[in-house]
Amino acid sequence: MPTTAAIPAPGELGNRTRPAPERILRTALATAADNLEPLMNLYQPYVEGVENLPADGRFLLVGNHTQVAAAEVILIPYFVRQALGKQVRTLADRQFGKGGGLQAALVAAYGAVIGSPEAAATLMRANEPILVFPGGGREISKFKGEQYQLRWENRYGFARLAIEHHYPIVTAALVGGDDIYTSVTTRTGLYGRASEWFSRRLDGRADMAMPLLRGVGPTLLPRAQRMYLRFGPPITTTPPADVPAEGWIHQVKNDTQARLEADLKELQEVRDTDPYRALNPLSWRAAATPTSAGTRH
Repeated sequence: MPTTAAIPAPGELGNRTRPAPERILRTALATAADNLEPLMNLYQPYVEGVENLPADGRFLLVGNHTQVAAAEVILIPYFVRQALGKQVRTLADRQFGKGGGLQAALVAAYGAVIGSPEAAATLMRANEPILVFPGGGREISKFKGEQYQLRWENRYGFARLAIEHHYPIVTAALVGGDDIYTSVTTRTGLYGRASEWFSRRLDGRADMAMPLLRGVGPTLLPRAQRMYLRFGPPITTTPPADVPAEGWIHQVKNDTQARLEADLKELQEVRDTDPYRALNPLSWRAAATPTSAGTRH
């Protein structure tokens, strides 16, 4: 198991001395990451495709955001680190860098950087594994009927960068985070439209509107929910000789989205028939598990 000392320092920030709060948080988070194994063994997340991760660490993980974004930001890097001993560098939504203070320190301490083409290019030149969510922060707010839907629209930047730096893409589909809470309002309803209006007034972005949620019964207590994660086979980004550059960028983006959507659909089917879905201790031994062939039993 990797040790705290094995976590690399951020390469994209040069040789500057990190502030004391960031150093303390980095040490605390690294220690927590090194001691998650007993919790993972008890919690038993369903994980497929770890063998698809390129051993050299040069790959771009492309994932989906859920309502509980901490789930994917913790689970995906954890299993990469367990498999390869490498720290994943997450490209965080620029909204997380605006707050400064503790929020910014947490982002930096976890090894994340505020997402930008320049930051991603620097990390790729350093051959580091990178995690990106093309939908950004707007994919976290799920109104009724939007669970596990990708909101990528014209997000082609990740494909362009992967192609430029010859980085293969590995999809990381996560199911479970959108089941902890239930959205009770639609985006097009009265509340949804009002929430978009307030969001636009506050930060100029209507896509950061927040739905009304409920957890256990009518409360905001989170539901117990198992997580289901799948790493897909690497998607090549080496352009064929007979495909125009822009056409290849579109194809890589579309292939990545199609792969991720297919995996999300299949993982929901696994979840629907899993007796351990709600983390019932009586069903722990009957929990669905992947086989070596990538199917479940």
